[in-house]
Amino acid sequence: MVAFGKKLRESQIQEWQGYYINYKLMKKKVKRYTEQIEVGTQNHYFVLKDFSRLLDCQIEKIVLFLLEKQGLLATRLSNLGEQHHALIQQSDGSRISELQEAYRAVGQELLRLLFFVEMNAIGIRKILKKIDKRFGYKFTDYYVKTRANHPYSQLRQVFKHVGFSAVVGAISHNLADLQDLQNNQGNYISIYDQPAFSHPDPVIDSIKSAVDRLSNSTNFLHFLGRHAFIMEEELPTPSEDESLEQRYHFMSLLLNLANTFLYMVNTYIIVPTADDYSLSLGAAATVCGVVIGSMAVAQVFSSVYFSAWSNRSYLRPLVFSSIVLFVGNALYALAYDLNSITVLLIGRLFCGLGSARAINRRYISDCVPLKLRMQASAGFVSASALGMACGPALACLLQTKFKIYKLTFNEETLPGWLMALAWLVYLLWLWISFREPHCETKENLVPNEANAGQLANVTLENGYTQPLLMKIEAKQQDEDEDQERDDAEEDSQEIHKPVTSIVVAYRLLTPSVKVQLFVYFMLKYAMEIVLAESSVITGYYFIWPISRVAIFLACLGLTVLPVNIIVGKYITNIFEERQVLLASEIMVCIGILLSFHIFNPYSVPQYVGSALITFVSAEVLEGVNLSLLSRCMSSRLSRGTYNGGLLSTEAGTLARVVADGTITLSGYLGESKLLNSTLLPALLICVSSIIATCCTYNSLY
Repeated sequence: MVAFGKKLRESQIQEWQGYYINYKLMKKKVKRYTEQIEVGTQNHYFVLKDFSRLLDCQIEKIVLFLLEKQGLLATRLSNLGEQHHALIQQSDGSRISELQEAYRAVGQELLRLLFFVEMNAIGIRKILKKIDKRFGYKFTDYYVKTRANHPYSQLRQVFKHVGFSAVVGAISHNLADLQDLQNNQGNYISIYDQPAFSHPDPVIDSIKSAVDRLSNSTNFLHFLGRHAFIMEEELPTPSEDESLEQRYHFMSLLLNLANTFLYMVNTYIIVPTADDYSLSLGAAATVCGVVIGSMAVAQVFSSVYFSAWSNRSYLRPLVFSSIVLFVGNALYALAYDLNSITVLLIGRLFCGLGSARAINRRYISDCVPLKLRMQASAGFVSASALGMACGPALACLLQTKFKIYKLTFNEETLPGWLMALAWLVYLLWLWISFREPHCETKENLVPNEANAGQLANVTLENGYTQPLLMKIEAKQQDEDEDQERDDAEEDSQEIHKPVTSIVVAYRLLTPSVKVQLFVYFMLKYAMEIVLAESSVITGYYFIWPISRVAIFLACLGLTVLPVNIIVGKYITNIFEERQVLLASEIMVCIGILLSFHIFNPYSVPQYVGSALITFVSAEVLEGVNLSLLSRCMSSRLSRGTYNGGLLSTEAGTLARVVADGTITLSGYLGESKLLNSTLLPALLICVSSIIATCCTYNSLY
C-alpha cells in the first residue's frame, strides 16, 4: 500500500502541478502545531483558526482553477456548437467524424479535470482526518459546519462537482445527435426527452464513472456491495491490481460465496422451530433466545481466530469451518434423541465456532481484482440475503416425521440433519475445487529497500565530481527527496504499522467511527429482536403454526434485494448518505414504537406492518452505515487481523448476543410481557444512536 503523499506526487498532471492541494505543507503544519501545543507555545483556538485559514486558501486555489478550466471547456463547447449548427444547415456529412472527435477531445479534457478534483477531494479528507486525530477530533465538525452550508461555500465546489453535469450533458447530447446524423436516421430523439435513449460512447461511460466515483454516487450493485464492508484503497496502484489478477480464481470465489450462503441458511433455518425444540427438551419456549444466540456467542471468538488464520491461508480455515459446522449440526439433531438441552446448545456453539464470515470478507478484499470487487461484494450480500430467506423457507418444507433405526427425523431435527449433509457436500467440493492464492510476504519488500539505499549511496559518492552549481542543485534536490522520503515514511508507518490487538484497533477509532459502529450495533439488535422472538410472539398472540412463521420470516428476507434496488438506484442518488442514515434511524425508531402492545387486541396487521418497517429500515440503514464506516475508518484497518470488517462483524455479533440474551431473560416475566420488555431496550438504544448521529452529523460530510 503506497502512501497518499507519494501517490499525489506521482499522479499529478504536470502542467497543473501548482494548483493541487499542498499536502506536504499541510502535513508540516499539523506536525508543527503538535510540537507547539506540546511545549505550550500555542493553544487549540489558534490552531483552529490558523489551519482553517490555510485550508481555505488551498481550497480557493483549487476552486478558482477549476472554474477557469470549466470556462475554457464551455468556450470550446460553444465553438463546437456553432460548427455543429452549420453542419446541420449544410447537410455536410463528411465532417461528422471530425466533429465527433472534437467533442471526445473535450470529454478527455473533462476526465483530466475530474481526476484533478478527485485527487484534491481525497487530500482534503485525509488532512481533515489527520488533524482530527492529533487535536481531539473537533476540527472537521467545525470546518464542515461553517463552510459546507454557507451560501458562498467553496467546499461544495470540490465535493459536489458543481457545474460538471452541464458540460457532460452538452457532450452527451451532441455526440448522440451526431451519431443520428451519421446513421441517416432523420429523426431527432433528444436524450432529455428520453433519458434511457443514448448512443453508447466510451468517453461518456468513462466520464460517468468518474463523476459517480467523485460524487460517491451509486447504483444498485454498488449500494448492495457496500453491505459487505470490504474496505479498499482510494487510489490503488497498478502493481497491486496486477497481483490481485494473479491471485484471482473464479471457482474459489464461488466457493467463498457458497460458504456465506450456507452459513446464513444454517443461522436462520432453526428460528421457526427453536421454541418448540426447547419445549420438547423440557425447557421454556423463551430459551429459544439462548439456542439462537449461542451461535452468535461463539462467533464473537471465531471471527478473531479466523481473521488471524487468513493471514496465512484461506483453504485450511474453510476446511476447518466446514468440519466444525458438520459436527455442530449433527449434535443439534442428535439432542432430540438424547433428550439433552446441553447437547443442543453445544451443537449451536460448534456452529458459531465454524463461522467463516471473516474469511469470506477477507478473501474478497485480498484476492479479487478491483474491477470485480464491487460485483463480488454485491454477491456476498446477495448470498447472505438469499440464505436469510431460504433458511426459514426450508424449515417450512421440513414438516414431516419418521425414524431410521433410533434416529428421529422431524420438523425440529431435520434442519440439523439437512445442514450437516449440506456441509459435508460443501467440504468435498471445497477440497476438490478451491485454489489457495499465493500469499505475499514481507520479505519480498526487503530487496527494494536495499536497492533504494544503494542508489542513495551512489548519488552521494558521485556528488563530489560535479561542478559547484550542480552540487548546490543536487544538494537542494537531495534535501527535497529526504523530506519527501520522511513524509513517505511517516505515511507508510501510519499505513503499514500492524494493529496488534483489538485495544490498538479501538484507539484508532474516531468519535464518528465509534458512533457508526454503535449504529451498526443498534440495527443488528433491532433485526435480531424481530427475527428471534417471532415464533414465540406469533404463537402467543396469533397461534401461528410453524409453516406460517417460516413464510413470514422468508418474506422478510426476500425484501432485502428489492429494497436495495430502490435505495441504490434512486434514494442515495438524490440525498446525501448522512441524510439517508439519519432518516433510516428515525424509521427504525418508528417501527419499534409501532410494535409495542399498548391497545387490545394486538392485531396481525400491527405486528407484521411494524416488523416490516423495522426490518426494511434496518436494511437500508446497514448499507449507508457501512459505506460511511469505510470512508471514515483509518486506512490501517483495511488489512491485517484486526481490520475494519472484523470490528463491524464483532459489533453486529455482540448485538445479536445481547438481543438473544434479552429475549431469554424477558421470558422469566412471562410470554405476555415478552414483546414490550424486549422492545424497550431496543427503543432506548435506537434513540441513543439518533442523538449520537446528530452530534457527529457534520463529520460525515
